[in-house]
Amino acid sequence: MSGHSKWSTIKHKKAKVDSQRAVVFQKYSRELIVAARLGGPDPAGNFRLRTAIEKAKAAGLPNDNIKRAIEKGAGTSGAENYEELIYEGYAPGGVAVVIEAMTDNRNRTAGDIRSYFTKFGGSLGATGCVGWMFDQKGSISFQKSVDYEKLFEIALSLDAEDILEEDDEYKVITSVENFQKVVEGLEKEGFKSITAELTRIPQNTIEITDENTASQIMKLLEKIEEHDDVQNVYANFDIADDILQKIEG
Repeated sequence: MSGHSKWSTIKHKKAKVDSQRAVVFQKYSRELIVAARLGGPDPAGNFRLRTAIEKAKAAGLPNDNIKRAIEKGAGTSGAENYEELIYEGYAPGGVAVVIEAMTDNRNRTAGDIRSYFTKFGGSLGATGCVGWMFDQKGSISFQKSVDYEKLFEIALSLDAEDILEEDDEYKVITSVENFQKVVEGLEKEGFKSITAELTRIPQNTIEITDENTASQIMKLLEKIEEHDDVQNVYANFDIADDILQKIEG
């Protein structure tokens, strides 16, 4: 699978550190609300809700918050009317950026996102300008303590597309259409995932070697991620670890 997503790896590491922040809880709550609104409040019959609950619990969202969000989505306690939107643009260095958002005020969100791109040397583009550079896939992560050979064999028998090794995890990659089938099939065989989510994987990456450009990219993406309305951010850059350490240090 081409296009290793450096930002995906970085933001997941940051999520472990920042999991108690209110903005992170807000993102998971919104996903729960929308999932329950679209597919009903029963996770047994709503796969999107079930995966949202698992992600929320893994991030430390309290059970009471999860329950309230589901009730809001089901219409039992006044659900907000969130709209799912996609924003696309370019970060410094020609890096493509795709943003998934949920908002109850699209003008506010678009204005904020545009201002971030402008401030950090990028540009917000029209819908479709960079989305074609990313493939929508299912991504299912497992700890490396699992039996790799068995995982590989079963995943392929379920028509998974690939298995990647990243840091301390194995990632099973699927098509969007086969995502639920692969998740449930692996669960039946005793493989409990760390995360299971739909994602966007860049077809190719842009290597960033200039420290200043790398710094601007990171500042832009971090600012976007902090916005209450933003659910996910995807980018196609590759920055060497030594440059990242200088930026973060």
